Amino acid sequence: MSSRTDTVDHAYFLAAGEGQPIWFLRNRMTVKATALTTGGAYGLVESWIAPGFSPPLHVHHREDEAFYVLEGELTMRCGERTFRAGAGAFVFLPRDVPHSFVVEGDTPARMLTLLSPGGGEGVFIDGGRRPEHDGLPPAEPPDIDALRRVSASYGADIVGPPMTPSPRQP
Repeated sequence: MSSRTDTVDHAYFLAAGEGQPIWFLRNRMTVKATALTTGGAYGLVESWIAPGFSPPLHVHHREDEAFYVLEGELTMRCGERTFRAGAGAFVFLPRDVPHSFVVEGDTPARMLTLLSPGGGEGVFIDGGRRPEHDGLPPAEPPDIDALRRVSASYGADIVGPPMTPSPRQP
């Protein structure tokens, strides 16, 4: 049985730099594909993420999440497993398993996020805002209550605190 919610009968194309820009927490995201544009198959988001940033530990109940790291160094946690992921790494995170990541070092990370089936990208769209400039959003404490509400509306739960970057080596 297919998890697709709709079908599409035409190609969907975005040129480099195109997509819906969003500031979400300490990320500058570009939504490249949504459940609507892929017939429900997946959502695809490109993210540029501030050094030291970590989302709260969370769990998706409706979709699996995968990351392809383009630049930077991250420490990722999925369930009881913690590992490093640098440029070129691919990480698959199954639904119903709590996970998070933290951007290590002094430089931002860039990665692609694939949510399958599509729909979970709505957390970023509904929980984010239009960027005020081309850079990263300002450092501000997250509104955890608002994040819990928008996450719950997309079948996800906040279940713990963000991760902390590894101590820097002298």
